[in-house]
Amino acid sequence: MTRFLVLYCVPSAVIEGWKRTAPETRGPAEAKMKAAWDDWMQAHAGTVNGTEAGGRTKRVASDGISDIKNDVMLYAFAEAESHDAAAQMFADHPHLQIPQASIQVMEVRAMTGP
Repeated sequence: MTRFLVLYCVPSAVIEGWKRTAPETRGPAEAKMKAAWDDWMQAHAGTVNGTEAGGRTKRVASDGISDIKNDVMLYAFAEAESHDAAAQMFADHPHLQIPQASIQVMEVRAMTGP
């Protein structure tokens, strides 16, 4: 099995717009998505683990440190037989119901010594 880093992405403008949605609309929609997410996670138990939310972001570069926003909402690690199999596993993920959402699946390789 190969290990993959999974990035759940949504443009920050979409998230900000969603936060302004009326609670009576947002609440039921979020509950429905959470139920779908829980079902998806249960169906993929053992292959996806460590899903966590991203937070405020700092950009560190040779010219200094600054606050930035990026599209990463959540991240996880997954295991699959191949890169294609890992990507296919997320093809029907409930996260993709969010407008402009995407999921990036990146192979994780151990760094070799000096």
